[in-house]
Amino acid sequence: MNEKELLYLLALQKVKGIGTINAKRLIAHIGSAEAVFSEKKRILEKINGIGSAIIRHLYNPENLKNAEKEQKYILDNAIKFNSFLDNDYPEKLKHCIDGPLLLFSDGNIHFDKQPIISIVGTRKMTSYGRNFIERLVAGIKEYNPIIVSGFAYGVDITAHKVAIKNKLQTIAVLANGIDKMYPKVHAKYVHQVLENGGFYTEQWHDEEPLREYFLMRNRIIAGLSEATIIVESADRGGSLVTASIANSYDRDVFAVPGRVTDTFSQGCNNLIRTNRAALLNSAQDLVYLLNWDQKENTKKKLIQRQLFIDLKGNEKIIYDYLQKNGKIQLDIISLKCKIPIYKISAVLVNLELQGLVRPLPGKFFEVI
Repeated sequence: MNEKELLYLLALQKVKGIGTINAKRLIAHIGSAEAVFSEKKRILEKINGIGSAIIRHLYNPENLKNAEKEQKYILDNAIKFNSFLDNDYPEKLKHCIDGPLLLFSDGNIHFDKQPIISIVGTRKMTSYGRNFIERLVAGIKEYNPIIVSGFAYGVDITAHKVAIKNKLQTIAVLANGIDKMYPKVHAKYVHQVLENGGFYTEQWHDEEPLREYFLMRNRIIAGLSEATIIVESADRGGSLVTASIANSYDRDVFAVPGRVTDTFSQGCNNLIRTNRAALLNSAQDLVYLLNWDQKENTKKKLIQRQLFIDLKGNEKIIYDYLQKNGKIQLDIISLKCKIPIYKISAVLVNLELQGLVRPLPGKFFEVI
C-alpha cells in the first residue's frame, strides 16, 4: 500500500456515520480510497447504503486534514500498518465483512499457519478461572497456538501471561491508540508481549479507550481466531459480546462451566444452556472439538488437478486470482480483478457450472 492510499484510508476511517462495511463497499465500487474522495456525488448516490448524510460528511475537508497529521505521525514513527487489501493482513480477519480498514501493530507478530484462539472473560477473575487457563494453555502448548486477548484486567492479562510463560505467541488487541496504555498498571507487561507477539489496534495513535472502542476491539478478537473461549463471565459483560460476534462469524465458541451459584459462571452457563457455546472442560476437549490431532497427523492428500483449463478473458482473470489467493469475498474479487460486480456474477456462475469454482456463505468464492 502506498502512502497516498494510506492517507485516504485514514480519512475514510473518520468519515462520520460511514462505518467499515460502507467504506469497503465504496472502495469496491469506485476502485480505491483515493478515488472515493474525488468521485462525483451522483455516482456515490447510486451505491447501496450510501445516503446523502454520508456523502455530505465525506466532503468535509477536516477528514483529509486530520488524516494528513496522522499519516505524518505514522511515517515519522515507523508505525506498522496493514489495510484489509494487503496480503499480510490477518487471513481470518479478511473473512469478516466488518473487519477493520486499517490495522496498526507493534511487536513481532507473525502467522505460520498455526491455530489461533482467543481467551476472554471477566475482569474479576477467580482462582478457578486462573487455574483453568493455566491447565488449558499448558495442555495445548504442543500445537503451538497463538493466544489472542484484550490486555484488560482478569482473564485477558492472565491469558497473555500464561501464553508467554509457555513460550507461545500472544496478540493483545487494544481499544486505544498504539501510544496509549490502558490499563496503565499493565505497562509492566508491554515488553514481554512485544517480545512474544505484539499489539493490534485500529485506533489512531493518541486515541483514548472510549466505550465504543471496546466493542470494536471485541470484533477483532473474535475475527482473528478460529475459536473464542469464555473462561468466566457474569450474566452480562464484554466477553459475551465477543462470543456473540464470534457466533455471527460462524467461528467456534467454547465456555467453561461453573457452579450455578457462582456469579462469574452465570454467563458461561447461559451460553452453554442456550447452545451458543460448546462446553469446555479441558485442553483435550478443545483439541478434539477443533480436530487439531487430525490436522497434525493426517498428511495432505495429493489432489490431481485438471492440468489444462481452457479459460479466456474475465473467466481466466477471476479463476487465476482465486487459485492464487484462496477464499475471497465478491467485492474484493471485483476490486482486485478490476471487473464490475455485475459482470463478475455472471462469470462466477459459468465457472461454477464448469465445476471450477464454488460459492460459500457471505458472498465468498473459492477454487474447487
